[in-house]
Amino acid sequence: MSDLGEKTAAVIQGNIALKEASLKPTPAISALWTQVHNEMRGEFGEAIFRSWLKPLTLQAYYHGTMEISVPTRFMRDWIQTHYAARIEEMCREQNTDIKRIQLVVIQSSTPLEEDTKEEDDVLSDLAQKKANQNRKNAIAEISAPLDSRFRFDTFVVGKSNALAHAAARRVVESDTVPFNPLFIYGGVGLGKTHLMHAIAHTLEEQSPDKVVMYLSAEKFMYQFVRALRANEAMSFKEQFRSVDVLMIDDIQFIAGKESTQEEFFHTFNALVDQNKQIIISADRAPSDLTGIDERLRSRLAWGLVADIQPTSYELRLGILQTKREQLKATIPDSVLEFLALKVTSNIRELEGALNRIVAHSDVANQTITLESTQDVLQDLLRSHDRRITIDEIQRKVAEHYNLRVSDMHSARRARSVARPRQVAMYLSKQLTARSLPEIGRKFGGRDHTTVMHAVRKVEELIDEDAQIAQDVDVVRRALTG
Repeated sequence: MSDLGEKTAAVIQGNIALKEASLKPTPAISALWTQVHNEMRGEFGEAIFRSWLKPLTLQAYYHGTMEISVPTRFMRDWIQTHYAARIEEMCREQNTDIKRIQLVVIQSSTPLEEDTKEEDDVLSDLAQKKANQNRKNAIAEISAPLDSRFRFDTFVVGKSNALAHAAARRVVESDTVPFNPLFIYGGVGLGKTHLMHAIAHTLEEQSPDKVVMYLSAEKFMYQFVRALRANEAMSFKEQFRSVDVLMIDDIQFIAGKESTQEEFFHTFNALVDQNKQIIISADRAPSDLTGIDERLRSRLAWGLVADIQPTSYELRLGILQTKREQLKATIPDSVLEFLALKVTSNIRELEGALNRIVAHSDVANQTITLESTQDVLQDLLRSHDRRITIDEIQRKVAEHYNLRVSDMHSARRARSVARPRQVAMYLSKQLTARSLPEIGRKFGGRDHTTVMHAVRKVEELIDEDAQIAQDVDVVRRALTG
């Protein structure tokens, strides 16, 4: 090499060294980064720190920019999207001269560029899988356990729940988010939780990589309060806003809890913006939720609102027949018909009664008959009779429809009186053990055929008229609650 060439090379090397020296972080900036990096554990939570933030390394500082290295492109993109803004704020809180942080990917060098790219892709894939698994593990600690019995193939469909069932199936069968949110409402024990569990089971089986969180509104509130007390609000937000499907059961339980509603409102909006699926259940329609902020009620009604109406006799019988097949038990049809007629409060109590007579049969080694069923369930039947009388039913129905109790006994045929009277007769048949003639006598000495007609008419209306179905459900819950 000539003298000129040697001098030129020396100048270039000197310039490189000078540039590197100018980019090297000062001791003060290095100390600042060390402090901020240590504080990230408390700011974002232990799980997030270990999975994402621990590998961050300060590489350079220039013109107010802190250059931070990460090992893979995937980690860089994820941190940039979810944590970089807050990290930048934390640095600026320590030194106002800091204008921004710059994330760069720094990997081990290899002789061949293609080998480097392949290694980077492998590392990114492994990092993504590990991160996804960490997310699923963290979510599993919060989510409520799923009942293995609650699947679509064990859900009996009838007119009262057909819309909710169809909507739930649409969610798991669609490649996109069909409606957001899916809001399912209905009385206690009518199948809301069954559908929620069925959705979660199917999603996890069809798409194992999807992160599905299912929990009650009460547990959501508990986790939120716990995070606030532990100064882990950021970690809470990230956990709930990083899921693919969020399922909240019994949303009515956050009524009156303003802080919890505010956090859920922002979580809801964040997930909708990311096109993530939200599924909510409640005991009433969004418009009827009292103690819930108007903004949130409006959001809950954005998607599809599907109700589950009180069960008809035919649906209850179908549920019992399906349950009989699952139990592989020998149970006469007359027993199932008796249970479908007498146990009308909800599906949970209906299935519980069937389980009870099957268990008694196994223990006592006795054949199940109508007589043995009445004997085994006598406390349940007497409890209904003892708690609920025809007089009480008449009072509740009159109160609901803003009528006088005397209208239940009168001869008035105006529809505004006749229909409530039929509802009261129907509930008297469903909730008491009184015979048709006995019920007729309590309604102004009417014939048993009149009561029979009323029962059949209301059963038809429950399937056809949502308002009648809701009226019957409200009065029934007032009587059995």
